[in-house]
Amino acid sequence: MTDDAYLVLIDDTAPNLGVPPAAIGEPACMETPAVRAWLDAQGVSATSPELRLLPPEETAAIPEDAERIPVPLGEEELLRLRHHLAPENLARLEEELLDYRSRTEGRDALLTRALAAGVPAHRVAELTGEDLAVVKGMVR
Repeated sequence: MTDDAYLVLIDDTAPNLGVPPAAIGEPACMETPAVRAWLDAQGVSATSPELRLLPPEETAAIPEDAERIPVPLGEEELLRLRHHLAPENLARLEEELLDYRSRTEGRDALLTRALAAGVPAHRVAELTGEDLAVVKGMVR
């Protein structure tokens, strides 16, 4: 397995391979000089239906004769790519996990702010569902 994601040109023999780059938004790698030159050399545009993006763990599925280029993806881009490739039932669970993550970002700052404002630790625990010992441990 490689650490690089790959941009691949596919033919009719691998129609379910990867996702079109636009499926994950506008990946920054599409504007790099290396990718632009590769696309020009292949005679395709960034919106070509034959163009697919694959995460590092899927590169073994690339046909040997397929034109490819390794591309750097940011953490969020790679997360979106993997999400698009997940089976539907797993993708729904992943969406819930992402929602959970977005709700817990800034958790410590919020709890600290509430305690500093004078909300009693037991009330913070009650409102958030956090363990009272955890909340009390945040009191400085």
